[in-house]
Amino acid sequence: MTGPLGPRAARRRFAAVTFLFWLPVGLWLPSQVLLLGERGLSLAAVAGLFAVHAITVSVLELPTGGLSDVVGRRTVLAAAGVFNLAGLLLMALGTTAWVLTLAMVFVGTGRALSSGPAEAWYVDTVQAHYGPGAELRTGLARGNTASAAALAGGTLIGGGLPWLLGLGPDPGARLVRATSGLVLPLSVPALLGSTVLLVFIGYVLSALPEPPRPPATLRAVLRGVPATVLGGLRLGARDALIRRVLLSAGAAGAGLVTIELLAPPRAAGLTGAAESGAVLFAALACTGFVCTALGSHCAPWAARVTGSSGRAVPASLGVSATGLLLLCVTVLGDGPPALALAAVGYALVYLGLGSAGPNENDLLHHRVERGNRATALSVQSLALQSVGAAAGLAAGALPPGALPWLPGGCALLAGALLWLRRVPPGRRVSGAPVEAAASRK
Repeated sequence: MTGPLGPRAARRRFAAVTFLFWLPVGLWLPSQVLLLGERGLSLAAVAGLFAVHAITVSVLELPTGGLSDVVGRRTVLAAAGVFNLAGLLLMALGTTAWVLTLAMVFVGTGRALSSGPAEAWYVDTVQAHYGPGAELRTGLARGNTASAAALAGGTLIGGGLPWLLGLGPDPGARLVRATSGLVLPLSVPALLGSTVLLVFIGYVLSALPEPPRPPATLRAVLRGVPATVLGGLRLGARDALIRRVLLSAGAAGAGLVTIELLAPPRAAGLTGAAESGAVLFAALACTGFVCTALGSHCAPWAARVTGSSGRAVPASLGVSATGLLLLCVTVLGDGPPALALAAVGYALVYLGLGSAGPNENDLLHHRVERGNRATALSVQSLALQSVGAAAGLAAGALPPGALPWLPGGCALLAGALLWLRRVPPGRRVSGAPVEAAASRK
């Protein structure tokens, strides 16, 4: 490559790599809780596995973010694909608690490795072309839209496949017999996701060029990663705006984990069977991700209407909090009005989070430098995962009914209220637009 990749090409490749990474997650999402239930795990045990995933991500987030800043975005992103591939295979085929726990560790490792490199690559590439004041929000919104589209399409396919395998001559039953119960119909979406991850790894290695870096010797990595991690940890301590972005990410994590844990059993209870419950949850999840895509697409518009990214974030989080609290209230009713309100609440959660994400990250990237960019994104992901794990454990421990939905809803409401107070002045990357400062007014 003779020069920096153009912004339009970078935007397309960022969207493509984001789509390929999240498509396997969408394929696996509708069936994961139900498959674990078919393997004999209780809801509390499933919540424990979710906690293993979250703890793994939490432990590795900062080191892997620092690794990306030291050795390069492409290498770390390809490694994320490899770990996710191994984790999905174990999830699809695992029948014992220790294998499923190992699968969660692998998937958590892949999630930690992936939390910053693609977005950091995109921001690096655009700023190499336009400088530190480059407009980022549109590209970030398109990346979020691509991930939401992948999740929407993946959930439709992943939720429908187990149901289709039970139709006609019942190929699903033959598959179970042929594999002695190793492969269930609910396992097939994860196996399909594994093949997509092979494509993802190849695309990352071929389509994401980076400027030359110093040779990444073991000594350089051991010296550079801790220093980068410490720099990332200082970001939230010294900059109130970044701290607010991190707390908002934690609120989003609490809301998402609440839905991922509680919505599939609720769907299965409405339909009376795990496979049909997966189809219903897939339809709901697809609707939610379409709303995320719509919210992400409208994120620049939300910033224009409210006056800045900093004002768009609390408005968006407020929409999400309203949606999750609606889900909490409608658990108490069974009639069509309650179900209709629950569907509206579900859509509002994802619409608000879709709009909040690009605006939060627009503020974040204009406050950090290239050498700490992936680390800052890892700190953000760490906040999302750790608060989400706590909310998931709380939801799993509470008695059935409306109470398990409350921690996530209250967290989102608190995240919105955080932005109502003025943010003290903080450090801004030289050349960045003044909107980051204007958002504090």
